[in-house]
Amino acid sequence: MEEVKVITTDELEEKLEKKEPVLLVDVREDEEVADGMIPGAKHIKMGDIPANVDYFDKDKEYIFICRSGKRSENVCMYLQDQGYNVRNLVGGMLDWHGKVE
Repeated sequence: MEEVKVITTDELEEKLEKKEPVLLVDVREDEEVADGMIPGAKHIKMGDIPANVDYFDKDKEYIFICRSGKRSENVCMYLQDQGYNVRNLVGGMLDWHGKVE
């Protein structure tokens, strides 16, 4: 099984500061995202990913976010197996020091 590509919170913050186009997907539960999400992230709960697989475009790269990086890694493995281009935010929101909305 291929290893999941990762991005650090610092690398992501740099991309956002440079206004690079990034596609962020937050897979946490509703009550978790109520505390704030990285600006521009789309919220699709981990359990809803299989039903929403058509949302993703195989030609684009998506960065997945959760609280610590574990659930998002599982989502990344699932989508990567289906041919999607994904990255996991290592450390998740626990390590995120940038803006939230």
